[in-house]
Amino acid sequence: MKSFLPALILFTISISLNAQKLANSTLWKIEGNGLTEASYLFGTMHLTCDANLDDRVLKALKNTEQLVLELDMDDPQMQANMMSGMMMNDGITASELISEEDYKLLDEFLTEELGMGLSAGMNQMKPFFIQASLYPKLVDCSLESYEMELMSVTNSQGEEIHGLETVEEQLKVFDDIPYQDQLDDLVKMAKNNMDYDKKTMAKMMTMYESENIEGMLDMMNDDYYSSVSNHQDLLLSNRNKNWIDKIEAYAKDTPTFFGVGAGHLAGKDGVILLLRSKGYKVTPVL
Repeated sequence: MKSFLPALILFTISISLNAQKLANSTLWKIEGNGLTEASYLFGTMHLTCDANLDDRVLKALKNTEQLVLELDMDDPQMQANMMSGMMMNDGITASELISEEDYKLLDEFLTEELGMGLSAGMNQMKPFFIQASLYPKLVDCSLESYEMELMSVTNSQGEEIHGLETVEEQLKVFDDIPYQDQLDDLVKMAKNNMDYDKKTMAKMMTMYESENIEGMLDMMNDDYYSSVSNHQDLLLSNRNKNWIDKIEAYAKDTPTFFGVGAGHLAGKDGVILLLRSKGYKVTPVL
């Protein structure tokens, strides 16, 4: 029985962590486990119609001494590094991966929506980047960014901005997810003229406004988007796990405000439960 005890304890902990229902909150306080001062974890929506920061977030920014985002968006080289990784590896092109009929449909769709189609320069571009170019078409507003708002406040406070991963590490995710899956989702987008995508974006924004972080994670299981639902290990879990040691190091060094996509917060491999499993007290700021 003694030999089974460690495994039984780990199993019990696992069940306990998986059963934890997280509060509806995008802002969480990180304390304990040797921290002398609290840090904060904030779930962002990278693109939204209204990125105004509420009083809770502004107070947390005031009570911390540095900002850490997924990427160091203050790095002057970030844009150039991002541009250099926009093309599919090994000279792969969209025309090799989809039928002639789908290629023609997608080419005409992109030409109409973006003024440039596959045949005019996008044939080798990673489909995720093409899809991102269409996001402004999914909403009836001018898109704003929480990251830019967080950076503005941080700069006004004269504080440093850092990143949890490099541009190269983030771009590798879009090489590891099969280009075929990415392209299939893009073709679906063209075939339904973005109707499904517009409804999904509206639902996601409503979820975010209600701070339902578990609901937002559930939405990523939508089988319609195979490049997302089939590869959450690459998009979320693996990255979350890689961030924990860095989050610990930043928080132990100085009170830190962490801003990451809200989809990274919930779930058994989400940042909140991963931090709790390391002994930190992570509580919602309601």
